[in-house]
Amino acid sequence: MNTASLIEIFDRDLNKLITEINLYKDEERLWIIKDGIGNSAGNLCLHLIGNLNHFIGAILGNTGYVREREKEFSLKNIPRKNLVQSIENTITVVRESLSKLSAADFEKLFPLEVFGKPLTTGFMLLHLTTHLAYHLGQINYHRRLLA
Repeated sequence: MNTASLIEIFDRDLNKLITEINLYKDEERLWIIKDGIGNSAGNLCLHLIGNLNHFIGAILGNTGYVREREKEFSLKNIPRKNLVQSIENTITVVRESLSKLSAADFEKLFPLEVFGKPLTTGFMLLHLTTHLAYHLGQINYHRRLLA
C-alpha cells in the first residue's frame, strides 16, 4: 500500500465532491429526495465527511473527532459554503492522518472492528476509497436526475 497514492485518490475524489456540490445550480436541490432515492446529496455529503473524519481522522489520526452518524442523515439545509468548507477540512485531516502512517501500519489490524471481523488498516483504507467513490457516484446521479 502506498501512502502517496492513497492521499492522491482521496484528494482527487474529495475535490470532485466539492465540484459536484458546487454544480447544483440551486443549493436547495442538494436536500431534495426523489422517489426511489434514499438520501439527498447534502446528506450523502455529510455522511462522507463524518465517515472519513471518524475512520481516518479520529481512529488513525487521533484528531478527537466525535462522529454523530444520525445527524449525517437527519440534518437538512446546511448552506453549500459550509459543506464545501467541511470537505476542505476533511481533505486536510485525511492528508495529515495518512501522512503519519508507515508501510508497516498498513499491515496492522485496524484499531476498530468493522463488518464484524478484524481487518488490516490497508484493507480498511481501500474500502474507504471505494465507499467515497460509491457515494460520489450517487451524488452525481442525484444532481443529473434533478437537472
